[in-house]
Amino acid sequence: MFGLEPSYSAVKALEFFKKNNINNIIELGAGLGRDTIFFAKNSINVHAIDYSKSAIKIIETKSKKYDLKKFIKTDIFDVRKKLRFKDEYFQACYSHMLYCMALTNHDLKNLNDEIKRVLNKNGINIYTVRNQTDGDFKKGNHRGEDLYEMNGFIVHYFSVEKIKSLLDGFSNISIEHFDEGSFPRKLTMVINRKI
Repeated sequence: MFGLEPSYSAVKALEFFKKNNINNIIELGAGLGRDTIFFAKNSINVHAIDYSKSAIKIIETKSKKYDLKKFIKTDIFDVRKKLRFKDEYFQACYSHMLYCMALTNHDLKNLNDEIKRVLNKNGINIYTVRNQTDGDFKKGNHRGEDLYEMNGFIVHYFSVEKIKSLLDGFSNISIEHFDEGSFPRKLTMVINRKI
């Protein structure tokens, strides 16, 4: 759906990881693994999690193909549940467009709390979301809050205020707007540090 090249956010995240000696991350909503593989090829240990069994199978196939099994662990998991990791287990969390899936504000707060729990002291949370300047915002069927459904797919659109509302236990390092794809999707990349 999004191509095979790493996303813009993964390239920026890797720069941040290298600069801050981060090499142990959890990736939530890893999809078909384009960013997972990119991180692993750059010696980042990634625990890739996705809800889709077939997506995880594809990541596992790619990790064998590129001889990256030592860098990649996988899990099929619903992020609306408590993460199955000890407190302070990871240096960073990365997710590309996971937060803008069909998650309510309540789900997002719980997810953010779980990410905070599994990050070590000063751990980093990097995530991207579709923002409210996106051409699809307010199109399709409104599903409550800032959720809209088009073609059977629900997207949660973010304002800067919503991004700031998820800072409980974090301090913001940066908020950057960027475009992705030919539509293009209007995205925001957020980098937060656990406090």
